[in-house]
Amino acid sequence: MPTLTPGARLRAAMDKSCIAIPGAFNALCARAIAKAGFQACYISGAATSVSAGVPDVGILSLEHFVRTIREAADASGLPVLADADTGFGEAEMVRRTVIEYSRAGAAGLHLEDQKFPKRCGHLDGKELVPTDHMIEKIQWAAKAAREASTPSRGTGVPPVSTPSMSSDFLICARTDARGVDGFEAAVNRAAAYTLAGADMIFPEGLSTEEEFAEFANAMKRISRVGTDKPPYLLANMTEFGKTPMIPLSRFAQMGYTCVIYPVSMLRIAMGAVTRALDQLKREGSVEGLLNQMQTRKELYELIEYTPGTPWEYPA
Repeated sequence: MPTLTPGARLRAAMDKSCIAIPGAFNALCARAIAKAGFQACYISGAATSVSAGVPDVGILSLEHFVRTIREAADASGLPVLADADTGFGEAEMVRRTVIEYSRAGAAGLHLEDQKFPKRCGHLDGKELVPTDHMIEKIQWAAKAAREASTPSRGTGVPPVSTPSMSSDFLICARTDARGVDGFEAAVNRAAAYTLAGADMIFPEGLSTEEEFAEFANAMKRISRVGTDKPPYLLANMTEFGKTPMIPLSRFAQMGYTCVIYPVSMLRIAMGAVTRALDQLKREGSVEGLLNQMQTRKELYELIEYTPGTPWEYPA
């Protein structure tokens, strides 16, 4: 039987239920996400940026993001949904981004309608590009996705570049209009983006559970291009932002198909790192934290390494 592409695997999972997609800030975290039983992982622009020691304002290159995606996909074997910020440029660069992300093993990406330099979606002071500008980007992204073909990583199946083949690569359109022009503007932009070819819609910065429900109901009246189905819906469950903490089960009831947790694992990890550094500085030892550490045995089990035995890199 033909091997499913990462995009097809992600679509199949979301067609069955609303799935949680934790954010991986590096390949080891992605591997842990897979071992924990999740069906996909997410590469966040914010987590990728701060892991490189820079703010989330579009500083890192396309190549930096592609390397992070490839490492996470190789390490985890999971479909990877990845942040592409504003597409690293105009229409031509959006096309290149889709192709490069697909070659790296991503299942899909999301583009946002902010002006460059962008801001975190839960900060004030954002500015939007005109709707027709974003529509052009989505159209170019959708065309590139139709022409891409990416085999599932780790299968040994060589890449194929046949324009007639579809990779099922997901194009998600994120709109930040709620915090700039209001809720109705966000709905109108989302509808326009769906009609332009977006497979999934990401409404950023909604501030209440009622808004999420109302947005989902509005999207039920819009169909994805070439189907009679509404767009997949992504909810962003980030901490310390404008959105209240809402459980996955409630998002499922409202009609969302996936929920990303973009920076959660990074925040937990860095909270632990900061506390450990405080103790080391204060006491000159981390002995009191040994019971909170991943042991050497647990680390080796996570990466499936047995000392003295050759380790096979994923094919």
